[in-house]
Amino acid sequence: MPAGEAFTEREAEDIRRALRVAEQVSGLAFSVYVGNVPGEDARSGARELHAQLPDPARSVLLTIDPGARTIEVVTGSEAVRRVDDRSCSLATMSMSSAFAGGDLAGGIAEGVRMLGDHAHSSRRR
Repeated sequence: MPAGEAFTEREAEDIRRALRVAEQVSGLAFSVYVGNVPGEDARSGARELHAQLPDPARSVLLTIDPGARTIEVVTGSEAVRRVDDRSCSLATMSMSSAFAGGDLAGGIAEGVRMLGDHAHSSRRR
């Protein structure tokens, strides 16, 4: 998550905590990018950012571009086994609802928690 003035320290800590917990319960690597997503479109830009992560196969990346009003979730080749399209859609809808209500940080934290919980429950199967 790029540093900046988009979040208060408490909001940033809430997002960091959600990321830590999601990683601990799932065994996957979670990342969040907030800002202008590079590339020709949000999806290709999110994929480019995901490919730059240290372990893309085990990674889940959420990109949020508030200016363009886009949310993308990219999962690596290992992560996709436990974070399916349905769970990504549900998390995206939850985030969109929070964003519409003006809660950017809370929406991000909740989306990360939802994806981490889903990956955790899939891990036990």
